[in-house]
Amino acid sequence: MSKELLAKLDEDLKLSGYAKRSRQSYVRSVRQLMNFWGCGLEEVEEQQVREYWLHCKDELDWSGATMRISYSGIKFFYQHTLKRDWETLRLLKVKRHVTPPTVMSIEEVRQVLEALPTPMNQTFYTAVYSLGLRLGEARHLTPAQVDSERMCVRIPEAKGGVTRSIPLPEGTLCTLRAWWKTHRNPDWIFPAPGRTGNEAPRATRPVSETTVQGALRRTVKRLKIAKHVHPHTFRHSYATHLLEAGVPIQHVQQCLGHRSLVTTMIYLHVTESGREQSREKLNQLVRGVLS
Repeated sequence: MSKELLAKLDEDLKLSGYAKRSRQSYVRSVRQLMNFWGCGLEEVEEQQVREYWLHCKDELDWSGATMRISYSGIKFFYQHTLKRDWETLRLLKVKRHVTPPTVMSIEEVRQVLEALPTPMNQTFYTAVYSLGLRLGEARHLTPAQVDSERMCVRIPEAKGGVTRSIPLPEGTLCTLRAWWKTHRNPDWIFPAPGRTGNEAPRATRPVSETTVQGALRRTVKRLKIAKHVHPHTFRHSYATHLLEAGVPIQHVQQCLGHRSLVTTMIYLHVTESGREQSREKLNQLVRGVLS
């Protein structure tokens, strides 16, 4: 019965517009609850859910982010899939700790891109940075998504179910074209090279996460960059550099595919030139008032 309920949960999440990764996380959180008590999900009572969360918080010392996932998944399951109105589901509050993202300078981005070991890795992270892509979006990029006439890249059904169109810089288009011509795979811009390294033209799947992550990790270590740089750091840097260049935050929000402007506003905390411009405008204003 529990297996069928987990399948129904996944269907309910899908119908509610949740992305694949979010659905997987929520289903996993409900399965963890089931495994903890060793009984069917329909047999778990409200008090057991309370005790489970207290155990996770006090004994397992789960982080706020992990608790939020557990809470959201279990809450959705019992409220929407099993239709149970429990007060416990309305009680738990997990404080969200927002920390400014790690951002590279433009020079650091250039340094890393130039030092990456292969043309594939250089092209891959050029796309990640210049288009503000998530790792999975870049891996699954297809030739059909690149519109050279409108100079944009379409990212369908991204995180949160948001489809977005991203401005395509001319330099990025040239780089992507040059790389694609080395393999001409009809399905992927970054196909899996295979064990021999020559299987890209016929590959039926994109390059793996471990391949591109490993190349970046080794490059950053070799360059002795102190910052904790990972693939998503390029996306953080893209957003911050756009804001520092004066691009309106609403447009940055659209490029990133954020549903809420509040999510995009975190990058205002790490912009350097923005603070300097604000300070100078304030000085000009005060001079005008006092003159």
